[in-house]
Amino acid sequence: MTQDGKIAIVTGGLSGMGRAIARRLTQDGVSVVIGARRANDEAYVRDILDTHGIDAQAAALDVRSSDSVNGFVAKVAEQYGKVDILVNAAGVYEESPVIDHPDKIWDDQIDTNLSGTFRMIRAVMPHMKAARWGRIVNIASVAAHNGMANNAAYCASKAGLLGLGRCVSLEGAAHGVTCASISPTWVETEMLKQFIDADIAATGKSLEEVRADYAASNPQHQLVQPEEIAELAAFLVSDAARAITMEDFQINAGSLW
Repeated sequence: MTQDGKIAIVTGGLSGMGRAIARRLTQDGVSVVIGARRANDEAYVRDILDTHGIDAQAAALDVRSSDSVNGFVAKVAEQYGKVDILVNAAGVYEESPVIDHPDKIWDDQIDTNLSGTFRMIRAVMPHMKAARWGRIVNIASVAAHNGMANNAAYCASKAGLLGLGRCVSLEGAAHGVTCASISPTWVETEMLKQFIDADIAATGKSLEEVRADYAASNPQHQLVQPEEIAELAAFLVSDAARAITMEDFQINAGSLW
């Protein structure tokens, strides 16, 4: 799936699934620009890129801000003359029961996970339409399909991505622009490792025991790896996926969560 000459933006590309996708796309010859809040820390960015062998650029991006999004996309388009691929992997997660649910937790997750994705798509669509070629992949979640107690904001934000993607697919279809989403179960990212650390502290269990508990949440008894998400994303942004749009692909290892 050689993609020489293609230009991609990957939000949230300095960690987890976004980082794995950025690395995978560069292997196909894609020029990748990573957008992340911490990308203004040059030493941090260089350490991440060098450690993980990612030949990409990175620039500061806050998907919660239309000015930040519009400025970021404009600079990429100015530098490269186009934007071919957008992968929306930036996201946040925080739990709370519905009763006494803080507005801040709700607003942060909707604004980042859903509205941030919308802002990015809105900014790149004119470039893709003009080129009559574009690929958009949104990182959703099995939470888009299944509820989970204490996760109203997260589930709502990820479910919203499915509706957004359908609309984008219809508007882009006549212009060669596709939009699909990937809905993983637990993936072994930095975020999951934070949950594991918290469970270790709360239960006194060992790392191996807690990790096994999470792995046991699916019948394969293996945690999904970021690289597995990246392989699907690389296909969805290729020429081979021209007719695949308006779809959501669950990578769930046979589990609802």
